[in-house]
Amino acid sequence: MAAAADQEAPPLLILHRLPNFKLSFFPLLRAKYTVLDPHGDPPDPSFPALSKAARLMLCVGPTPVTSGVLDGYPAVECVVGSSAGLNHFDLAACRRRGVRVTTAGDSFSDDVADYAVGLAIDVLRRVSAADRFVRAGSWPVQKQYGLGSKVSGKRVGIVGLGSIGSRVAKRFEAFNCNIAYNSTKVKPNVPYTYYANVVDLASNTDVLIVCCALTDDTRHLINEEVMTALGNTGVVVNVGRGAHVDERELVEFLVRGEIGGAGLDVFEHEPRVPEELFALDNVVLSPHHAVLTPDSLGALEELIFGNIEAFFSNQPLRAELELELN
Repeated sequence: MAAAADQEAPPLLILHRLPNFKLSFFPLLRAKYTVLDPHGDPPDPSFPALSKAARLMLCVGPTPVTSGVLDGYPAVECVVGSSAGLNHFDLAACRRRGVRVTTAGDSFSDDVADYAVGLAIDVLRRVSAADRFVRAGSWPVQKQYGLGSKVSGKRVGIVGLGSIGSRVAKRFEAFNCNIAYNSTKVKPNVPYTYYANVVDLASNTDVLIVCCALTDDTRHLINEEVMTALGNTGVVVNVGRGAHVDERELVEFLVRGEIGGAGLDVFEHEPRVPEELFALDNVVLSPHHAVLTPDSLGALEELIFGNIEAFFSNQPLRAELELELN
């Protein structure tokens, strides 16, 4: 009788999240699984014991999954991620332990690509600045408003021609833009010019779109040398991670007028944003929302539920990382 009850018990699932991170479908999870939440209110007294036996972890957003975290959950075999980024995973530790890892895959890719193009258009055509000009009542007084820059035909450089970057490129093709890219390797069967380093890419670019993964190699990839190469008419758009850009250098370049403008959805020390940027009309700021639409969240929910069910049914996972053994 006890054995039958054990078989019918919902599978254990660790909800690994920062205290302020929540997803709308948490109640649906609890209806189907035994959800173990270390930040539950009130705290679940069974969490310490049950979490040691849980085979699956749902990682919410960029909550760090370190070797120490995995030490606390020795039975975990798979981490289902809800973020497109990878920098919060200790992938080496997952590889050593044989822990499988999934990500958000393409759930956010179209939305982020749309947003990247939107930021570029906004900076070049000064859309947000024009909105502020009208709302402030300046139009009847000043009469003239400064000109923006044409989008069509621009040279667009994409840092990271992955799922998001390739979509950005397709969108800029519609503007008859000349597209080039930098990536970890040359992409086969794409018509765009490849540059092995970002400085050379920036030297041949009007708009530099940053959408690669954040790693030790790409931290502060957009540095003083890259900004100098981009020049005083060039624009940086960052929809990757804040740490891709040397933020202190970017602020100085913008304040001195040594770069043409910036569209920033991410920042190095979120949610803190350098106050020097607030007064600059050639800078468009956004609170890390490029990924967030009802459509993308719906796609993410479907992917997460699908992967959780696939794991417990011993079926193939979607958007699984290839963690090859060393």
